[in-house]
Amino acid sequence: MTADSFDVDTLTQSDIIGFFSSPDAHRGQEVKRIDTHANIAFLVGNDAYKMKRDVKFPFLDYSSLEKRKSACEAEIRLNSQYAPQIYRSTLPITLERDGSLELAGQGDVVEWVVHMNRFNEHLGLDRVAEEKGISRELALDLAKLMVDAHSRTTQREAQPWIEDLLAYTNQNLDAFQEFPQFFPADQVIALDKAAREEHTFIESIILKRGEHGLVRLNHGDAHLANIVMHDGKPLLFDAVEFDDAIATGDVLYDLAFLLLDLCERKEPEAANVVLNAYLQQTHELRHLEDIRVLRFYLMMRAAIRAKIGAAASLHQEGATRRKTEGQAQEYFRICQRALAPTPPVLCVVGGLSGTGKTTLAQGLAPKLGRMPGAVHLRTDVIRKEMLEIGEADKASKDTYTPEFSAKVYTELLRRAEMVLAAGHSVIIDGVYGKPAERDSVEQLAKKTNAEFIGIWLEADVETLINRVDARHGDASDADAEVVRLQQTYDLGEIHWAKLDSSKSKEAVLEQACSVTGLEPAL
Repeated sequence: MTADSFDVDTLTQSDIIGFFSSPDAHRGQEVKRIDTHANIAFLVGNDAYKMKRDVKFPFLDYSSLEKRKSACEAEIRLNSQYAPQIYRSTLPITLERDGSLELAGQGDVVEWVVHMNRFNEHLGLDRVAEEKGISRELALDLAKLMVDAHSRTTQREAQPWIEDLLAYTNQNLDAFQEFPQFFPADQVIALDKAAREEHTFIESIILKRGEHGLVRLNHGDAHLANIVMHDGKPLLFDAVEFDDAIATGDVLYDLAFLLLDLCERKEPEAANVVLNAYLQQTHELRHLEDIRVLRFYLMMRAAIRAKIGAAASLHQEGATRRKTEGQAQEYFRICQRALAPTPPVLCVVGGLSGTGKTTLAQGLAPKLGRMPGAVHLRTDVIRKEMLEIGEADKASKDTYTPEFSAKVYTELLRRAEMVLAAGHSVIIDGVYGKPAERDSVEQLAKKTNAEFIGIWLEADVETLINRVDARHGDASDADAEVVRLQQTYDLGEIHWAKLDSSKSKEAVLEQACSVTGLEPAL
């Protein structure tokens, strides 16, 4: 309670904000206030409160108490499916008979707030990325986070969203043309032309994706600043609650915001891990077949960031303004790179068990083709999928027959062709101990007009045995017995670049980049 006395006829939201910003409103506890264009957050001890501003924009309307109440309730409802550990309830601010304001009092309701459990701001993923970087383990958790999030969402019609994408394209053109000092006019026109052509091309693909339930009401704002570490795992919060149309879209469009954020923050390895782990965990082969849509989605996400940054810079000064201007221009360059013609690459890493094929493939994947790098396909993982067992579950030895292995390689080629036909790069790792197996991937590259890179890894037997013995929780079932058996294989003539993989993974990756002339992923 506060000593100030208010009258219902003259009370404004500014009065309420002033009250709620004061320690008097929170039993003397210090209040940290964070302002945005549409919300105000109040951090108090272990609690956090969010108030909707009395504002109206083209994309949201909080201009009445009833609308702000509905928005608070929607925020609780939507975010409870992602972060029930954070979101608690909607609470009223009331005007009491004595003219005082209270949180959840008995008087007339004059405002509404979202009540949340406060979390450590340093555990936000934007801060983690800045201070520590995104590890491979965390990237894997982020992929699982997005898979789980999309499994909870509801299906939506694809056609209205396709039309929304075209409207966003129109808005992008207008916004970019407002800032010729940041976005050169000729480049804006070229980007707009490429965007419209790509939109036309992918329209039928998106329609089919909608039929398969892949256009959904998603989180809508899944970037690093809206993810926080909680009990050692990432947690999504602050979903778009003010407009279902903005939150609706292809699940890969939802994922694209996170991928863009990682790429812009110079975390290409993490972005590639998130993409590949997401593709693998969803078990949705249509994602491979339709991966062409990802380039447009990344462009669109970057365009939104670019135009928002340009507009925000007008209200800033000094170093902050220069930083925002630079980010806006970088996002525009990402838009251009996302839609730039980029021929696909098929890279195959072969070698006997224990040579480090998967490790090298993971290192090369972010450097291949367009952002966020190549789709990684692995024979060991596909084998387990075909057997319908867990990736780390050990397969029966009687499944390692020439006949079943041939089926695995055939399925791998089928998936690789899907991705390459969509214009995206692929990296494969498998033994490829037979000349016919090696010939098959080279023929696939020719068929899909992809550049082919073949790498063969070699190491001494002792190194191979030590490596397979040290594996835990891996998709490969190879052991020392398998390694010794493979030494008897007649490998035939190998024309691929041969690398000594007994060295460190960093040294082997450097060798691979050197002999292939690979450039960083676009």
